[in-house]
Amino acid sequence: MTYVSALYGGGGWPLTVFLSPNLKPLMGGTYFPPDDKYGRPGFKTILRKVKEAWDTKRDALEKSGKVVIEQLRDALSAKASSQDVPNDVAVLYVDQCVEKLASSYDPKFGGFGSAPKFPRPVEDCIMLYKFRKHMEARQESEAQNIMKMVTHTLQCMARGGVHDHVGGGFHRYSVDECWHVPHFEKMLYDQGQIANVYLDTYVITGDEYYSSVARDILDYLRRDMIGEDGEIFSAEDADSAEYEGAPRKKEGSFYVWTSQEIEDTLGENAELFKSHYYVKSSGNCDLSGMSDPHNEFSGKNVLIERRPGSLMASKYGKSVDEYYGILGECRQKLFDVRSKRPRPHLDDKVIVSWNGLAISAFARASQILKSGPPGTKFYFPVVGCDPVEYLQVAEKAANFIKEKLYDASSKRLHHSYRNGPAKAPGFLDDYAFLINALLDLYEYGGKIEWLLWAVELQVIQDELFLDKQGGGYFNTPGEDPSVLLRVKEDYDGAEPSGNSMAAINMVRLSSIFDAAESEGYKRNVEHLLAVFETRLKELGIALPLMCCAADMLTVPSRKQVVLVGNKASPEFQDMVAAAFSSYDPNRTVIQIDVSNMEEMAFWESNNANIAQMARSSPSGKPAVAHVCQEFKCSPPVTSPGALRELLNKTVAAAGSAV
Repeated sequence: MTYVSALYGGGGWPLTVFLSPNLKPLMGGTYFPPDDKYGRPGFKTILRKVKEAWDTKRDALEKSGKVVIEQLRDALSAKASSQDVPNDVAVLYVDQCVEKLASSYDPKFGGFGSAPKFPRPVEDCIMLYKFRKHMEARQESEAQNIMKMVTHTLQCMARGGVHDHVGGGFHRYSVDECWHVPHFEKMLYDQGQIANVYLDTYVITGDEYYSSVARDILDYLRRDMIGEDGEIFSAEDADSAEYEGAPRKKEGSFYVWTSQEIEDTLGENAELFKSHYYVKSSGNCDLSGMSDPHNEFSGKNVLIERRPGSLMASKYGKSVDEYYGILGECRQKLFDVRSKRPRPHLDDKVIVSWNGLAISAFARASQILKSGPPGTKFYFPVVGCDPVEYLQVAEKAANFIKEKLYDASSKRLHHSYRNGPAKAPGFLDDYAFLINALLDLYEYGGKIEWLLWAVELQVIQDELFLDKQGGGYFNTPGEDPSVLLRVKEDYDGAEPSGNSMAAINMVRLSSIFDAAESEGYKRNVEHLLAVFETRLKELGIALPLMCCAADMLTVPSRKQVVLVGNKASPEFQDMVAAAFSSYDPNRTVIQIDVSNMEEMAFWESNNANIAQMARSSPSGKPAVAHVCQEFKCSPPVTSPGALRELLNKTVAAAGSAV
């Protein structure tokens, strides 16, 4: 794709590239119709022309292919011209990216940019990051403006057809501007990232709406996308048969409804449900000219909520709880009916990087969702489980990777698994996303084994992918001669780039280790950012997560929350939940049980100050918290309320900005 884009000024799928026997590209393009049509050569014509060129100009073709690859290799293996990026420049990257995103914001339907609309969680991540910076600077009006963009976007996404209201989770993207008619594929990398954005927004707003959507996504994964050994599968297709034995599959067949199907299934509650989800006998894919340009969904309905539930409840003379209860029962009935339809194909590959994104969401949910008020009601497809169960899911998935996709002798990862590990070695994304997940597992779950593995994988990642002279990480190990281009990816698109995630991982690791090791991590981040300095400066909107990493590095000292005590005790767990009760991307939580010899050995070897802090904590208390920043620590506190107060001291109450 890189070759075709560079040679012809653009690329796209499907992709056609002709290679020489030694795997060098000779010529290529995107879509060629079967026969000559609309002024485009057909594929058969292309085959004849390629054969003719190969027979008569073979040497020239091979030479030009070799030259193009060498030029691309030089262009794509960017090297830093300096060892770091000046701090005063780095802090501007977030501002410039946020300004660019804000200028493309859709105030009517939410989201950034126009149709087709993709949920691109890294955009919301940088907006929330900037929200926090505004709050720290007491710029509450600016913080409120950013938060309105994020919350409106997330509400429109959750109400739209891009969200599977019956079964939970999100489809790939919306073909229209109003998040209504989706491309119905469901991808694991979307679910993990989107869940994390809803979790962060819940922490900031305290609004149960966002925690419920996060649960909806995670419960969908638990029900439909997890194997017997805890592995998390990759995707569900968009297409499926309309009925058993149908000659061909159709997009969205599993998910769309006729008005008659809903009436037959829901009986007396059908009218209420149809009104709530804009269901019509003629079909409802009429909200935009882009929703269904070819009338594929004539007479079919993609569920969408166009009015708030509170208004609809009032219209039907019901309390909000009663109204949502009826909707939940209706969704359950439709789910049961839908379960009898031919299902879309399940891609049951297990990809390390995508599992990492999901593990992170499950781990974070296990603590963040504890702050919900007691007696909260949940409605299908949300299960409403104890958040601790999400940690169990995360740990089981991580264990699967360690047992099946990790070679303990070489300490290397495989990329994927299906009936055994694939031959492909782990890529940069696999290492970076998994390290991020392991750091979350440690911070939110407390087991030192995950931190130890994260540190070990970071060493291997540096050995395999780090350009020690030029800075930054290649996306492949460079050991396979058939891989023609070793590139350094930087684009934070549907997934973050491996370099962006690696930079944030190293910033996090730098706050765990003592000065010498910490400085090593920071130097690698500085060198990495220098590689992409031009892109950060000129096109930061393409690198939102890397912009955040650059800003994180300028923070004089990350906030450390050191929790000491008996990790199994309810008091300690309440303290952990309190540590995550506010949104702070520049915070590291360290959990220590002084009676655990393995833990204490790690801290004594890697950060003597933290080891000493743990040993000198008041004894006789099940949980003690220390909050440290800029080389100063607060007096220890022993209650969750005191810890929350301490953490919020430097930031105005977030609720006033929402």
